[in-house]
Amino acid sequence: MNRVDRIAITRHDLQQAAGIDLLPMAAVEPLWQHLRRGATAAAPLQGPRFAFTNILYYLGGALAIGAATLFMNEGFQRLGPWGLLVICVLYGAGCVWAAGRLAARGLEVPAGIVATLAVCLVPLATWSVQNGLGLWPDGESGRYASYHTRIDWRWLTLELATLAAAAVALWRLRYPFLMMPVAVTLWYMSMDLARLIVEPGGREAWTFYRDFSLFFGLLMLLFAFWVDARSRAAQGSRRDYAFWPYLLGMLTFWIALTLRDSNRELDKLLYGLLNLGFIGLAALLQRRVFAVCGGFGLAFYLGHLSARLFKDSLLFPLALTAIGLALIAGGIWWQRNEDRIQAALQRRLPAALRGWLPS
Repeated sequence: MNRVDRIAITRHDLQQAAGIDLLPMAAVEPLWQHLRRGATAAAPLQGPRFAFTNILYYLGGALAIGAATLFMNEGFQRLGPWGLLVICVLYGAGCVWAAGRLAARGLEVPAGIVATLAVCLVPLATWSVQNGLGLWPDGESGRYASYHTRIDWRWLTLELATLAAAAVALWRLRYPFLMMPVAVTLWYMSMDLARLIVEPGGREAWTFYRDFSLFFGLLMLLFAFWVDARSRAAQGSRRDYAFWPYLLGMLTFWIALTLRDSNRELDKLLYGLLNLGFIGLAALLQRRVFAVCGGFGLAFYLGHLSARLFKDSLLFPLALTAIGLALIAGGIWWQRNEDRIQAALQRRLPAALRGWLPS
């Protein structure tokens, strides 16, 4: 005989059971709340699902967001700032209305994408208001078309307004995809803040920009970890709000770290060990972006060692081939043993720290 371990129970089922005296009517609501808490705690974190339908959703959303942000050309700007503001308000109101209608039908993914489109219109609306009131600072970046291509401290007001709008949208709507404009805006802000502090020109400015990105990327990772821990907590939403901050934060941090070139072998060794640590973090946090960046960084370091050991040798291409094949084999081994590695690492951590990590 097959034993059923799990069944679906609704509140109506409990009320029916109370109606035939299987349990007191007063116990229905407390029991239902208890079962809900247990189901939430046991549920896995709900991350992005790349089913074919969702791919179509995100592809359509990317095209719509790109049309409203990346491809805002001179033809639209001939309408003037107030004309653009009217378009933004109407467009945004339509997106909010459509998001509500989609959510009412249970279509949460497209509802989140449409709501994100409304947030992505905020920088254009802010730029329109500032230009219409004559408050835009003098300088090179006088056209909104440069927002996504030129680094300039004048964009900071647009970025702050976008973060505020995204915070309100997240508070009201709770769609994880709304974290995408938050992460991208924070990434833009890291570059624009650096340009505000140090004017471009010379090696010193480049060094400052690189180190500032390193520090800002680390802050984004800490923010993502905090968001992730709250979502995974017993009373958390179990939704993956940390995907985009982890992705942009790790890329910002890792690229800046990789650009910190040094001629000292000790620094290169530390770089290799740090990337090895990223692979361990991928197991602890269940975030593959750490494994991808760590794998590339480790490959760079092993390639450097091969270049030193086999310099001007016919064995150099063979050494690189061996490294590539070893990384592929390591990926296969990792895929087969990822759960076991994660459990082993967590057992060695203090209990207080394990509570912050995914089970």
